[in-house]
Amino acid sequence: MLLVGSNVGIGKSIVASVPVPLFALSRFVIALVVLGPLLRPSKMRRVARGEWLNLFLQAFFGTFGFTLLMLNGVARTSAVAAGVITSTIPATVALFAWIFLKEKPGGRALASIGLAIAGVLVINVAQSGGEGGMGSLTGNLMVLGAVCCESLYVILSRRLTRTLSAIDICAYTHGIGFLLMLPLGAGSLTGFDWASVDAGTWTLLVWYGLSASIFSFWLWMKGIRHVDGSLAGVFCAVLPVAAAVYGIAFLGERPTLAHGVALACVVAGIALASLRPRAAGTVSGESGA
Repeated sequence: MLLVGSNVGIGKSIVASVPVPLFALSRFVIALVVLGPLLRPSKMRRVARGEWLNLFLQAFFGTFGFTLLMLNGVARTSAVAAGVITSTIPATVALFAWIFLKEKPGGRALASIGLAIAGVLVINVAQSGGEGGMGSLTGNLMVLGAVCCESLYVILSRRLTRTLSAIDICAYTHGIGFLLMLPLGAGSLTGFDWASVDAGTWTLLVWYGLSASIFSFWLWMKGIRHVDGSLAGVFCAVLPVAAAVYGIAFLGERPTLAHGVALACVVAGIALASLRPRAAGTVSGESGA
């Protein structure tokens, strides 16, 4: 989550000098350099037709759609605001599971969803009438769209994790994402002044591609095996904090009261949803852990 949060700010730094389509395409190229060995024809032939359809939908929403919306969003809004909105992913996943999978959430999950919605509303109302105006509002809505795309990716992945390994799913969706992004990214190659981008920005771009597609994914999948899901959910609160720290330290952003209120709402919702239910017979005041 620390990597994911810092990537929000890093993405904002990069789009200041690299066009979003070219940046997005570069991310997939970097990912495929690492994940390419997993795309063996002999293995891919064993993937069923229905699984390929599911993989395409995951790639369309979780890699292609998410990348375009997130990068265009952070170009228009602050890293602090984008980080807070991105941290609503757990609540959005719960909401979509309710809508599409008919998994009715419990009281805590409903409260978490409500707090996440409240946090997003606070930021949008504050920024639409303040600094940044409608530009920031548009950026916030794009980041929110990216959150919805990522949440759909999570919902769709539930079908495949029983038959395909997580790293194979990652490789296949990035391969499909690259093909989807290629027409847009190739169009930005012509006329681009490569010399105008300094070495530091290219270094950040390479790091972003590795971090977003490989490192954060691998660390999360390894970590989730050793901790309870409830505890893993708590660490989602690190995301907006990391984004805010990067924005303040490297982008000169200054958080406002609205950011603080929105962050408090989202973090409270994450913590509430991640609490263990009280076991039967537990003495009042004792932790359920």
